[in-house]
Formats: sequence, structure tokens, C-alpha cells
Amino acid sequence: MLTDIALRALKADAKPFKKADSGGLFVLVQPNGKKHWRFTYRFGGKQKLLSGGAYPFVSLAEARNWRDEAKRSLFAGQDPSEIRKAAKRQAAATSTNSFKSVANAWLESRKLVWSQRYARIVRTRLEEDIFPDLGHVNIGAIEPPALLATLRKIENRGSVEMAHRVRNHCGEVFRFGLAESKCTRDPSRDISAAMAQPAPVRHRAKVEAKDLSSFFTKMHADEGEQLTHLALRWTILTMVRTQETRFARWDEIEGRGTPEVMWRIPADRMKMRSEHLVPLPPQGADLLDAIEKANVFRGAGNSHLGQFLFPVAYSKSGVISENRMLDIMYRIGLRGKATVHGFRGLASTVLNETGLFEPDWIEAQLAHITTGVRGAYNSAIYLPHRRNMLAWWGKFLEDAGFNPAVQTGL
Repeated sequence: MLTDIALRALKADAKPFKKADSGGLFVLVQPNGKKHWRFTYRFGGKQKLLSGGAYPFVSLAEARNWRDEAKRSLFAGQDPSEIRKAAKRQAAATSTNSFKSVANAWLESRKLVWSQRYARIVRTRLEEDIFPDLGHVNIGAIEPPALLATLRKIENRGSVEMAHRVRNHCGEVFRFGLAESKCTRDPSRDISAAMAQPAPVRHRAKVEAKDLSSFFTKMHADEGEQLTHLALRWTILTMVRTQETRFARWDEIEGRGTPEVMWRIPADRMKMRSEHLVPLPPQGADLLDAIEKANVFRGAGNSHLGQFLFPVAYSKSGVISENRMLDIMYRIGLRGKATVHGFRGLASTVLNETGLFEPDWIEAQLAHITTGVRGAYNSAIYLPHRRNMLAWWGKFLEDAGFNPAVQTGL
């Protein structure tokens, strides 16, 4: 019988050779010095061989236990090789049907619907909060208590609302799995009542319509960087999200110099991956002139940075950061009182309260895609109505003090 001392003392030879232990177990020594466990046995009248890993990663004691387990299978009339093959098939099936594999397939299916940024956010949530506990588990074997326990870890760090968002993501994965015959139920439906409830939704803080005149006075007096000021004005006037302003490109502007000037934002930069049209009012055309004048890279013929409306040379993305416009709000005393995103809410409130514009026009201009008939969305929907509406909005802002020609600190 072998011992650990004898195993360590075995030296490689020019050809592979065997050293027997007992009961069919032996170690095979390769010319490169590596030592592998083997078990030889007969089943159905045939001589068979089973591999058992490398020494010393598999110790002598572990190899003997493995041999004994194989012998117990033989005594029960089962072939150890077939048992191993079945286990591998089961492992492969589990891998294909694991929550992580189904979630990855679901994420892939959403590529045409979501922006790259939103897809990255959802993937990160699952990778950080769900995959460590449940990623390797067969999706059909996940029960409500296991999912709840994982989501409660998110709640316990104070992120109650995020826990509900992640539960919704998981629910979509399970429903995708149902459609693909990977599972038979959605356990996320059974745990809602057991989860902590988030605080009532608070809408983004915003400048009120009555305070717009004071806001513009303070903003024009701020000595921040000129291009950042222009980006903030552009965001307010066009009713878009900060992200859409940051990466705005000159080749997205159509019909410049005509009454039909338009900003066509491609689908891959929109939150819900649908092309969005912004018919620019007269103030928008004036603002474009001011932006071009302030864009030194475009004036210098820099083809990379000059392609953007709001470039920054030392930025990784090549454009202004998410916080630059917000910094203006902070400097003029609006920290905690208003956000850049809040101007979308202000526009919605003002336009709805006029009674002049249909809610569908406003929702379309905000790029809100709804369900039902109103969800039959395309980029040009209600375009003539929206052009008139944005002209009214531009005039409303102008009356409150909006002026793209005002120069701030450089």
C-alpha cells in the first residue's frame, strides 16, 4: 500500500508508470512528474478505468474514500462511470438553467429596448445583490423564502426602494424563464407583502414657476463656465434629461437656419431606446448660435471633441460631467431645493395647467412611453402640436428672463 512519503518520493521516468495502492486504486506518474489517481474495476464483464484527480490536490485518504464510494456503487449494481456522466449532465443542465444564465439571456433580450446606460445599471444590480446568493441556483428551485432573504440584505442597508426595484428585475427574469420553460413559477409575486415598504414617492425638487424670474436673474449672475451655463439652458428649454444634453452632437441637429430646426436624438442615447425628436423653438436656434460660439473645439476643427455641443477635453467621456449643471444650482442657493431634472416636472406642470395642450403631447415631448394605445410610440408622434407647444414654452421662459445671449464667467 502507498504512503504519503512514498508518493512524494516517486520520480518521473521517460514513460508513464503505475504504483498500486489497494482495491484497484493506483497512481499514474507522468513523464512531467504529475501524479494522477486512477481506479480500475470490472462491470458487465468489461475492464473499466475511472480517473480521480491529481495528487497532492486529492490526498491519499481522499482517493481511498473515492475508491470506496465507487465500490459501493458497484455492489449496488451501478457503474461508477455512468453515475459520473449523469452527474455531469445534471451539472450542465443546472448551469444552463441557473438564475444567472436565465438572467443573462433576459438582459440580452432587452438590448433593443433599453439604453446601454440603463442596461448596465440593471446588470450591476443583479451582479451585486442577487448573483452572489442565487446566481448559481437552478431558477426552478428558487423558493420565495430564499429570494426574500436575499432582498432583505438590500433592505438592511437602508435601501428599501432599491430592494423593490431589484425584486421587479427578478420578477421579469422569472417570467422570462417561464416563457422559456426554465421554471414553472415566479416566486417574486409571493413576497411583496413580506418586504419593507418604501416611503411615499417624492418627486424631484424643482424651481416653481413663480420663482423662475428670480432663478434666471441669479443664474445669469453666476460666474461659472460659459458652456456649462449653456448646457443648463439647453436642458431647461428642450425638456430633456441631463444625459441627453451631455452627449448632444452637432450631426443630430437638422434644418438649422430654417423654421423647422430639429434635434433628432438617436434611440441608443434614449432611456427607452426610442428615437426622440425635439422641435426647437426660436430660442433654441439662438441658443445653438451661442453654443457654437463658445465651443472652441468646433471652432478649431477638432473632429473628436468638436462633434459634441458640450465637450470637455479632460473628461473621460469627452463631454461635461453629470454634476456640472447641478453645481450651478448649488452655487445659486438651490442645494436640496431643486434639481436639474426638476425642470422636466416644471415644464409638465406649467404646460398641463395652461389647458392649451393635450397631456399626450406633453408626455410624448418628455419621451414618456406609456402602455395601451398611447404606447404606440414613434418619434414623430404629435410633432406639429409639439412644435407649437415648445414655441409657447420658449416664450414662457423668455418672459421669465431666459436669455441665451447673456454672457457669464468664462
